Amino acid sequence: MLIDILSGIFLAGGAFFCLVGGIGLIRMPDFYTRMHAASVTETLGAGLMLVGMMLHAGLTLVTAKLILIGLLIFLASPASSHALAKSALMSGLKPLLGATPSDDEVPPSKP
Repeated sequence: MLIDILSGIFLAGGAFFCLVGGIGLIRMPDFYTRMHAASVTETLGAGLMLVGMMLHAGLTLVTAKLILIGLLIFLASPASSHALAKSALMSGLKPLLGATPSDDEVPPSKP
């Protein structure tokens, strides 16, 4: 009974973060903030849902497989997000918010 309640809480929390991340993918203004919303969905949402499923499954082979899936997500997600952000920056895609002007756009200072 207690395990089912905890499992439900973790699954609901994971669903909440997936929903917030999905809304963030639609509402955010540029590539970098959208990528942040996607990483929230992937780490918190999927992580909480995996924990909820592990609690529901008990100590079985299914739990071992869920642990392996979680490790794969938590190891591959930061590396892929970093690679995407670095390649976007290297290709010239600048962040929309908090962007600093380039040297060509800076007005000359007065002596």
